Amino acid sequence: MKRRTLLSVGLAGVLAAAFPSVSLAASKAEQRAEVRQNAQSILKQLYKTNPSARGLIENAAGYATFSNFGMKILLLGGGTGQGLAVDRESGKETFMKMMEVQGGLGFGVKKFRLVFVFETKEALRRFIDSGWESSAQATLAATDGRHGAAYQGAVPISPGVWLFQLTDKGLAAEATIKGTRYYKDDSLN
Repeated sequence: MKRRTLLSVGLAGVLAAAFPSVSLAASKAEQRAEVRQNAQSILKQLYKTNPSARGLIENAAGYATFSNFGMKILLLGGGTGQGLAVDRESGKETFMKMMEVQGGLGFGVKKFRLVFVFETKEALRRFIDSGWESSAQATLAATDGRHGAAYQGAVPISPGVWLFQLTDKGLAAEATIKGTRYYKDDSLN
């Protein structure tokens, strides 16, 4: 028990030191601008990797982008990130955060980007208003059989919601959102 407590405290310290924190000196406007810039960079990377994703997003009710950083040491791991959800019809932006917790044997650091695509306003509204918790894991080769290439590289994670996961090498082989919570960033909204 003592060993597990020490490991937990040590991991918490490593994670706290490893995760970049937003400067308290940065203004709200500067922080928002940085999140918007990251969102545009993520979309640009997605469109370069998977050009058909542009049409999917342009015809969707909305989308959300997240830039995440995670770390796993031995039995525990976690991650944090920031994102932006956009209602395509109104153009309204909602600044969001994510937090991830995972267990199991492993070691490593992972930086990745996510793009959620919401087919309906209801799916987007639920995501923004209620936040979201998930323990889904799926392979990126999935399609719905009706929309063909428009969903190539995306994973269906709930009715009307698709997910693209990007790494520095392009689309990830799997989309893993195990133990992840997405919620509004009250400090930026």
